Amino acid sequence: MRFFNRVSLPTPESVDLEFALAGIGNRALALLIDYHVLGLLLAIFWIGWISFSIQLMNFLSQLGGDYSGAPNWLLAIFLLVTFAIFTGYFVYFEVFWQGQTPGKRFAKIRVIREDGRPLRLSQAALRALLRPVDDFFFLGVFFILLDQREKRIGDIVAGTLVVQESSSDPKTALTISDEAQELAVQLPGMTHLAALRPDDFAVVRTYLQRRSNMALLPRRDLSMQLARQLKALIQLETIPTGLTSDQFLEAIYLAYQNPASRP
Repeated sequence: MRFFNRVSLPTPESVDLEFALAGIGNRALALLIDYHVLGLLLAIFWIGWISFSIQLMNFLSQLGGDYSGAPNWLLAIFLLVTFAIFTGYFVYFEVFWQGQTPGKRFAKIRVIREDGRPLRLSQAALRALLRPVDDFFFLGVFFILLDQREKRIGDIVAGTLVVQESSSDPKTALTISDEAQELAVQLPGMTHLAALRPDDFAVVRTYLQRRSNMALLPRRDLSMQLARQLKALIQLETIPTGLTSDQFLEAIYLAYQNPASRP
């Protein structure tokens, strides 16, 4: 029995990635936690700003000039910073925490793009800016319940999905061979690793995490295809003799994670 809807996403590398959608319950839990954290941050700012405003107005009144417009400016700055904190909270965490906020991390869900790749700043900003619209009269809830991919308005406009996190820890789920570890040490001096983008690394990581669940023939074909593409990208003439395409991808995975080894 499946408790969550699943979706299969084709990527530009012809990789079909399957994810379980987050579900309304997990999303509500994550949002509840996020709003508590966000409420605390806003309360700290509001208390500090009100205290600052009172002291500033008292100081200005002692100067004897005409500062009748000061309250309007203080109110405008207050509203602007409040909006920046509200939207910036979700943008910051979803970009730098790879699609997760504190609430999403607790609920073990994350936001991804429709092609399965990590979220970018533009998508995170669109989702955050449209969140008040989704919250208005619970419009987002209705869209999630009615949409086949459980998208709220922000997801539809930004082209994103909210999915379940893998049940296993990605770091412990990966098995890296000794041959791959040896090659990873040599790759920085043999190749142009700086040509790899974060999106390329994300595809390699996703394949290595999910390969054990793939059928043997599609897994072999996909592994060879990815190895050929990455070999050309990092300007490697040939893969060392005796290494499989999987071991080569494992070496790329290890070498990319070591900033000191990159040119």
